[in-house]
Amino acid sequence: MKENILIEKTCEDVWNGILKLIQDNVPAQSFKTWFEPIKPIKLDNKVLTIQVPSQFFYEWLEEHYVSLLKKTLKQELGVGARLEYNIIVENGTANSTPYVVNIPGSSSSKSDLQQSSVGINLNPSIKNPFIIPGIKKMNIDSNLNPSLTFDNFIEGDCNRLARSAGIAVANKPGGTSFNPLMIFSETGLGKTHLVHAIGNLIKQNSRTKIVVYVPVEKFMNQFVDAIRNNSNQDFINYYQQIDVLIVDDVQFLENKQKTQEIFFTIFNHLHQQGKQIILTSDRAPKDLKGMDERLLSRFKWGLSADLQTPDFETRLAILEHMMYNDGITLHREVVEYVSHNINTNVRELQGALVSLLAQASLNRKEVNIELAKQILKNFVKNNTREISIEYIQKLVCDYFTIPVEQVKSKTRKREIVQARQISMFYAKDLTKSSLKTIGMHFGGRDHSTVIHACQTVNDLMETDKKFKADIDEIGKRIKMNLV
Repeated sequence: MKENILIEKTCEDVWNGILKLIQDNVPAQSFKTWFEPIKPIKLDNKVLTIQVPSQFFYEWLEEHYVSLLKKTLKQELGVGARLEYNIIVENGTANSTPYVVNIPGSSSSKSDLQQSSVGINLNPSIKNPFIIPGIKKMNIDSNLNPSLTFDNFIEGDCNRLARSAGIAVANKPGGTSFNPLMIFSETGLGKTHLVHAIGNLIKQNSRTKIVVYVPVEKFMNQFVDAIRNNSNQDFINYYQQIDVLIVDDVQFLENKQKTQEIFFTIFNHLHQQGKQIILTSDRAPKDLKGMDERLLSRFKWGLSADLQTPDFETRLAILEHMMYNDGITLHREVVEYVSHNINTNVRELQGALVSLLAQASLNRKEVNIELAKQILKNFVKNNTREISIEYIQKLVCDYFTIPVEQVKSKTRKREIVQARQISMFYAKDLTKSSLKTIGMHFGGRDHSTVIHACQTVNDLMETDKKFKADIDEIGKRIKMNLV
């Protein structure tokens, strides 16, 4: 009887059962990142085939969740159940379609790529392009900033995938599928910090690895010098002996045909030898123009991970980390005010904090909200009218035709709860009030209620189109009435 029940199950039924079990055993963010994108493809006897979006996904699941997957699969299909993966692989060219790679589950059978045996000392007959002529130096300098590490790279939703990939690369350089690893984002969001952190961790793990960080502009200048000195081959040979090459701002290679050709030669050699390549750019590989198609396709071979603008909680954590490192204490409302108002990039956030502390020190004033507002005028675009929580409550309640008193009451009616959560969401996003202050405006609720409300609104915006349309319309009305 039990066998008949198993035969009637579809792959969707089995996978949905597995997901329910997994959801109870992993954090919500991890479930959303690593399990929601998976699609069940086929169930053949006790072999379930699932489709994952990349080789990176497959390796991450096998490394971090293989035990959980085996346990839940056994619970759904019984003893002898197995998992297989379908991986969609991009060919990297515009005309070709993706193809599928089938891989049986179990990371134990994967062999490590052969590690380089090149030592720290380079061939003395090859000229080092980092060395000023006349100064002898046989050991290569990595050019890494030792202060930029994973310990002071604050994790948030904005950078979780890139940071996780960076740690995986640092622990197994050249031995993962994300080679090259491309980190891209707008300026000031932490690309350079992250690649330095990867390089520093690799050096910490292995003193024999040759790790080099080079901005692409310096690489181009070195190439020009090599042409001038008729030492092109020395230049190529030098870079081909590196174990981990980190190249910052590759977008500056656009329309530099000769430099692209030399970089293509170095890239190919390193990749074929199982060496790790890490790149940064101000945009995704598909958006780079003036690039040789062969080079562009190689940029797409591994993993491209973006860094997004940090949300309020991440900005707050960054500021608190900076203050902790410098032994500084500020009032919570001041830190929240800065976090609310500096929402562009991390550099501006750091600059605002430095300016605030400098002014307080020079003028011997206490760092309070008034001083923060005065100093941050250079960083913050002023509204013609300051937004209040009461104003947001009234506008949201008008939109849903609900009395304002209702959102302050203890009622749990669905429409009231939704209006209350939206009001809290915009109060947190558009005012300088602390979470505690916001909660007090809604019938004396605590800060955790405000956090839960904001998270609920964010989640619903991702899954409910009508709800997102309501949120966008309310946002427009708030901003229109401020002018």
